[in-house]
Amino acid sequence: MIRIEEVITAHDTRGISALSPHLPARYCHGAASLLAAAEGTVFITTGFYILNAGTAETDGPPGALAIGRALERLGRRVLHVTDDRAAALMEALVSTEAVLRFPICGDPESTTYASELLRAYRPALVIATERCGRTSNGTYLNMRGHDISAFTARVDALFENSIQSIGIGDGGNEIGMGNVAEFFPRYAPRLPGIAVHPCVTRTTRLIIASVADWGAYGLLAALSGRLKRNLLPSAKDQSAIIERLVGLGAVDGVTGKGTATVDGHDLEANSNILHTLHTLIRTS
Repeated sequence: MIRIEEVITAHDTRGISALSPHLPARYCHGAASLLAAAEGTVFITTGFYILNAGTAETDGPPGALAIGRALERLGRRVLHVTDDRAAALMEALVSTEAVLRFPICGDPESTTYASELLRAYRPALVIATERCGRTSNGTYLNMRGHDISAFTARVDALFENSIQSIGIGDGGNEIGMGNVAEFFPRYAPRLPGIAVHPCVTRTTRLIIASVADWGAYGLLAALSGRLKRNLLPSAKDQSAIIERLVGLGAVDGVTGKGTATVDGHDLEANSNILHTLHTLIRTS
């Protein structure tokens, strides 16, 4: 039977699947074990700024919402953490009260704000999906290697503590990729923008996927198998969310265009991944 990890790394246009040997074979299941054990409040952070469009991308929020809704069905409290560049998108998908706006500011202020959030809400788990993370020189880079630090809140500060965490990414510049940062230089031909300076922020568990949203779905598929309960969203609902995001101003992160696509993949491709994962859950 095909593994979840094989499904979510299908149609890999950037070579991110080459990092799979440096992760546990069933890395989605390892992350799902953390998710299942997390009692109480869970932070989910997403929102990636697209420089040439001046807004956030379509990849990230759909996956964050899917994880959040699944956790709420399990009785967890979910709070979505993002900055002003993506807050309006998230607030349109969930209640305003469920979104925490992290300010775009320097390191000392970010550390202080993160500490205040952690003290106030005491999350059991922090999840990042398609959230740009800091490099070794302290900058935040997009997939082409352009500096987007001025448009990115330093939510890495939430992960620089002893709290259990999950990172989900598809290109090397996302929070969690610090777990495999040492291996990126050898993949320079496929990932030129971040091969020299990948994200160095680590998480307890890392999920890599061709599209970060697919990584979120893989996490939920593994959790569903673990709990014997299908917690995956429907393909129809996720397509509607992507279309709504575009209506709110989000763009495709690869093309920079306001189309109902995610990293260059259309709604049919996104739906096919979900259909395959639903089938895996039913037959396993």
